[in-house]
Amino acid sequence: MNEGTRREKVSLGVRLLHAVRKDPDWETLTAQELAAFGAAVNRTASSRPAGLIAGFPDRGATITWQEVALPDRVIPVRVHRPRHPAGEALPLVVHVHGGGYMGTAAQCDWANSHFAARLPAVVVSVEHRLLAPDTPLSAAVDDGWDVLRHVVADAADWGIDPARVAVAGESCGGLIAAVTAIRARDAGLAVRAQILVNPAVDPTASMLDYPSMTDPGDSPMLTLARLRYFQRLALPPGADPAAVSPIHADLRDLAPALVLVPTVDPLADHGRRYAQRLQAAGTPALLREHPGAPHAFITLPGLVRQAKTARAQMAEFLADRLAAQPVPRSLR
Repeated sequence: MNEGTRREKVSLGVRLLHAVRKDPDWETLTAQELAAFGAAVNRTASSRPAGLIAGFPDRGATITWQEVALPDRVIPVRVHRPRHPAGEALPLVVHVHGGGYMGTAAQCDWANSHFAARLPAVVVSVEHRLLAPDTPLSAAVDDGWDVLRHVVADAADWGIDPARVAVAGESCGGLIAAVTAIRARDAGLAVRAQILVNPAVDPTASMLDYPSMTDPGDSPMLTLARLRYFQRLALPPGADPAAVSPIHADLRDLAPALVLVPTVDPLADHGRRYAQRLQAAGTPALLREHPGAPHAFITLPGLVRQAKTARAQMAEFLADRLAAQPVPRSLR
């Protein structure tokens, strides 16, 4: 972290958005209050007026809710497809939204519909179980992995090419995508790319020990109080940290990664450190930093100009990795 980070400021729009949002008292929040708070946030994120901030879907894509039926549960997914597909099997991008204990796949329509229309591809965004006092992070991680397995196993029904698969996610969703890429390697399921946007890759006791937690520390879109609450929900007593901590995993032989890091974000060093660990393990990894951008910037194109640049970087990376005949390209 350099000294310049201390002087970075996010846009006025982001600061105003933060000023009108009122966080609950994370220390005393009950399970019922958390559910109500998350539902209210999700309703706002899914509303038409929110498009002025979160961006409007690409008109070249269709968006539908579907269900992935598993033996023990049903997982809703938000499916983005090109409006006029050519008829051939398309690449698959399994996406996981951020938020952890709140958030919805609908908040990511601006980017996901663009990828569906422009690559083109089928983008399946996982409406995973949200973290709660009785729902640890492992449940959300299982949802991401199980959706990937199910869709690839039923490739013909979904109209996807199982040989051209990528995973992507933001924040907590970035963690889930990273673990999914690791599980895919261990299971012999081929994944060509992983994209991690401001990922939280270390929910363990060392989560708050990274330099970016104190510089810039609390940022408009993600405070340390929120992170502490996330940590308590993610790993309750008796939970296995290793199962949900990609930064502490074996990172060899994974899908090439694109890691996008906004610099005004307590989690900035999670992303930086993870990219370094991937590279050290021999997994190709591109790190792209976005100075002055806050946490969750990819979902705020109406307020954060860097969101469009990030989306273009993601689209280029996916296009290269998911091409029918990938063209080798240096990742250095």
